[in-house]
Amino acid sequence: MTAIHSQRLAVLIDAENARAADMPQVMGKIALLGRPTVCRAYGDWTTPQLTPWKKILEAFGIRPCQQFRHRKGKNSSDSALIMDAMELLYLEKVDAFCIVSSDCDFTGLAGRIQERGPMVYGFGEQNTMRAFVAACDEFFYVDEGQGQVDGR
Repeated sequence: MTAIHSQRLAVLIDAENARAADMPQVMGKIALLGRPTVCRAYGDWTTPQLTPWKKILEAFGIRPCQQFRHRKGKNSSDSALIMDAMELLYLEKVDAFCIVSSDCDFTGLAGRIQERGPMVYGFGEQNTMRAFVAACDEFFYVDEGQGQVDGR
């Protein structure tokens, strides 16, 4: 795949649902798709589960977006990601969106973005629900064993 460097990308990462170890390969693939002008990762950064992300955030200039878990099982990080995506969509600051998550809760978001015209690239694990995979223009599977990113 050749790089489309003029394409401005919003990279929105569900850090509570993506592995930090996979991000070097994911960001490498994203660099082939265009220029990441917005890079944000959403999660409760006070939890020990997100500790491995610190080096990744620094290495790739990803802005952490804090979302406290006021109640277990609530999707405050997902909601914040969706709200930011909609704001970026209507401000027309980006040409395409990269959603890094295996969470099918982003299926509707992908469809809504496409209705306005931008491309949606998804990145997630092999167990990602088919609905989210199908909702993206292109979906790249992250192979947990090798850290490889393969397109569908």
